[in-house]
Amino acid sequence: MAHAQNKYYIPHGTKWPILGSIGLFTLFFGFSNYLNGGSAGPVAFAGVAIVILMMFLWFREVIHESVSGIYNEQVDKSFRIGMMWFIFSEVMFFGVFFGALFYARQLSVPWLGGEGNNFFTNQLLWQGFESVWPTNGPKHVGGEFEPMGAWGLPALNTIILLSSGVTVTIAHHALKANKRGTLALFLALTFLLGFLFVGLQAYEYGHAYSELNLKLSTGIYGSTFFMLTGFHGMHVTIGGIMLTVIWLRCLKGHFTPTDHFAFEGVAWYWHFVDVVWLGLFIFVYWL
Repeated sequence: MAHAQNKYYIPHGTKWPILGSIGLFTLFFGFSNYLNGGSAGPVAFAGVAIVILMMFLWFREVIHESVSGIYNEQVDKSFRIGMMWFIFSEVMFFGVFFGALFYARQLSVPWLGGEGNNFFTNQLLWQGFESVWPTNGPKHVGGEFEPMGAWGLPALNTIILLSSGVTVTIAHHALKANKRGTLALFLALTFLLGFLFVGLQAYEYGHAYSELNLKLSTGIYGSTFFMLTGFHGMHVTIGGIMLTVIWLRCLKGHFTPTDHFAFEGVAWYWHFVDVVWLGLFIFVYWL
């Protein structure tokens, strides 16, 4: 690809962030309505459709700019720095939810059980409450439930997602070696494994709701379980879409062994998703 070496590309005005904001607002409006007893239905799904449409259209525009040769090395550095900050913001995002899990499990629940200097909290407010994890809350406010085990479907999903981290690495090395067939094969395996992960997680959610009575309303355990695994599933879905776009670009002959940041950026994101899942498996399912 020929780069414009003498000029720094200044992005033009774009409507896609506005469209994405509308989609996210619609999605979360529908979901919040569901959390408050309403119907999530068409509103939430419309939000999902808008976000996915925005992603593909924005990708198409950036791809066209890239293959037209208007980016130079400085723009490439800017993309890399931007992706690093984006992943850092995602680390902070999940850090908040892991922090909430830690606070509830290691501090709040023992306090409610009377540990430390909180004897009267237990005796006056929640007498008889035992600080055992997982918990549905004092006086069983979250209803009876069974916790999700670690060594069934979650363990299988762990193997699937870690395997996808291996396949995307093989695809990356194949791209560097200019082995286009191997690149296309292992990149396809990566996003197929990712979508398989999401499908199995959806099945797990159905099992949790129908057979374990485990829901968002099932006390602090249910809310942290679904918030952490749900947001991670959303990130896997987004990553799978990005990998699909990159795969289609590879089939069209885009990228060279020395010029392929779009591939690298998505690979970074995918490895981040893998690492977050390991933390989820250990702290949400296993311990």
